[in-house]
Amino acid sequence: MKPVIFTGAGVAIITPFNNDQTVNYDRFCEIVEYQLEKGTDAIVVCGTTGEAKTLSTEEHVKLIKLCVDIVNHKVPVIAGAGSNDTRYAVELSNEAEKCGVDALLSVTPYYNKTSQKGLIAHYNYIADRVKTPIILYNVPSRTGVNIQPETYAELAKHPLIVGTKEANGDISQIARTASLCGDELAIYSGNDDQATAIMSLGGKGVISVLSNVVPGVAHNIVQKYLDGDYIGSRKLQLEWLDLCNALFYDVNPIPVKEAMNMMGLDVGPVRLPLVEMNDAGKEKLRASLVKHGLVEA
Repeated sequence: MKPVIFTGAGVAIITPFNNDQTVNYDRFCEIVEYQLEKGTDAIVVCGTTGEAKTLSTEEHVKLIKLCVDIVNHKVPVIAGAGSNDTRYAVELSNEAEKCGVDALLSVTPYYNKTSQKGLIAHYNYIADRVKTPIILYNVPSRTGVNIQPETYAELAKHPLIVGTKEANGDISQIARTASLCGDELAIYSGNDDQATAIMSLGGKGVISVLSNVVPGVAHNIVQKYLDGDYIGSRKLQLEWLDLCNALFYDVNPIPVKEAMNMMGLDVGPVRLPLVEMNDAGKEKLRASLVKHGLVEA
């Protein structure tokens, strides 16, 4: 059995920007502290929700280092370090390792894409050149690439490929992956609305957008299930389903940053090419936040 990096709800943390779209490092540090105070189980820095693909290498590495230093081993820190350029993925992974992260999150190659054979070659190339455990990241809606269960089974043979963040939305495929890989690959839901369902297949938790807004709720959805309170987990999952959905009324992380700003958490704008939500989307998002008592009507 391979080591499990974390169980529970790990926040896919946002990157705050100033109004001129520069990184607001001071605010980032405050948000990391806020997550620790609210009981998050892990912090995933510089992922999709952190707008990693608009960050320079210098910004990317600085954010990882700040996060590691602030967290100081209280919870695992997982650094986004994937790329569609295999060699750059290794370079970024090595830089993250120098910062002292607990694991690397490596998204499938996007834009140029690849075959299943290419995925095996890509990930094994990276894993052979790092010393830190790797969590794969499968998000076909963004990358155009879908890791098949048989490919997972082959990749799980590598001692440093220990988990996956699954955001393909296909529960049947995830079930087959769990069946083929067993304890050799920890599965994390990449979609907040599927956390309970994926844990019923043996999943270890969720890498969560919702945790940016209500870290305690995301934690409790998972922890109740892990504690054997399956009904309680399901009840919370369904109770907060509307907000899980509201946070995807537009391209992530547009809605979650809008929600945090509505709540007074002051995370600034998204960085181009992303732009703010339209008025209709904002109204629907605010209605969900009001329903849950997170902002005033």
